[in-house]
Amino acid sequence: MISNVGDVLKDKRYFILDMDGTFYLGDKLLEGSLDFLEQVERAGKSYLFFTNNSSKNALVYQQKLAKMGCRVEQSKIVTSGMVTVEYLKNHYRNCSVFLLGTPMLYDDFEKRGIRLVQDKPDVVVVGFDTTITYDKLCRACKFIREGAPFIATHLDLNCPTEDGFIPDCGAICAFITASTGVKPKYLGKPFRETLEYLLRYLNCAKEDIVFIGDRLYTDIAIGFYHGVTSVLVLTGETNREDLGNSDVKPTLVVERLADLIPFI
Repeated sequence: MISNVGDVLKDKRYFILDMDGTFYLGDKLLEGSLDFLEQVERAGKSYLFFTNNSSKNALVYQQKLAKMGCRVEQSKIVTSGMVTVEYLKNHYRNCSVFLLGTPMLYDDFEKRGIRLVQDKPDVVVVGFDTTITYDKLCRACKFIREGAPFIATHLDLNCPTEDGFIPDCGAICAFITASTGVKPKYLGKPFRETLEYLLRYLNCAKEDIVFIGDRLYTDIAIGFYHGVTSVLVLTGETNREDLGNSDVKPTLVVERLADLIPFI
């Protein structure tokens, strides 16, 4: 890891921010988060929020941020659901999809031109479905056994809440894999498809961006595995002991997002 923070960040144009645990916790902004955004803009640079959580869409996240006093354009927010839509369009043109997802994810897929069906799909897609039912799981397993490709929006096993962890997309996929023997094609962080999506979205090179987040196996791993600068903040899931025990290492470590302000 590098100690000269200024040298690492001086040529970066885009800061890719994780949300919960990095920019806010629950429904409260972390101290200095708004100051960070203001400094990025003063420096003539830009930022983008990216979350693996596909249970909500960009509009909902925009509204959540606004309630906390952070008003950003919807175009500044990208989710793993959006990456999945583009992946489907590029690899399964005009496909029909059986989707395990929330009504918000359904809406996002349909508005972006994905045809959703309840029977005989070309592809099965699993998101973080907080409205899941046993019937949905059974149908997904049936279609996958019949040969439909199995795609997942992201690999997170658990989602943190104020009452502790709840099962996330990866846990739902583990159920389906245990039943069918088929593993999904995962998208979201830390996979290359997400990095490539973001580079196209921002029209930039990977040398122009830095990933900032609190999770080693997603936020930091996308940088570690693909040669992109990353910054670990210690306001969320990861502590220094976790970092010491991990093969995945960030470029930089700071206590909180605001600690980067003097170096932008």
